[in-house]
Amino acid sequence: MTCRCKTPPPASPATPPDRYVSFIGLDCDAKAAQLMALIRRHIDDPGRSNAFWEYFKKKAAGGSSPQPDALFLIHSNLNQIRELFETHADTAALDLLDRIEEECC
Repeated sequence: MTCRCKTPPPASPATPPDRYVSFIGLDCDAKAAQLMALIRRHIDDPGRSNAFWEYFKKKAAGGSSPQPDALFLIHSNLNQIRELFETHADTAALDLLDRIEEECC
């Protein structure tokens, strides 16, 4: 018997990709890179940054340890990222964050 995880069903509008079956077709790395750009759009503005976001930037660059991948960094800081986007009413970024959280984390 073949494991379902090794032969995932094709995604279609009726059958959306399911992270519990396979990450195939979810393109989590590209979504994470896009979200990191949206985060940087806010935190690179000195008026919107703080000590946490300065640490976040260093961590993202690998300044305090080996450089984490973007998806790991997002997953590790979901609540702070959500608060950032809510504070600045960035609904597009919040939508992408929700999608990443649901599909990729």
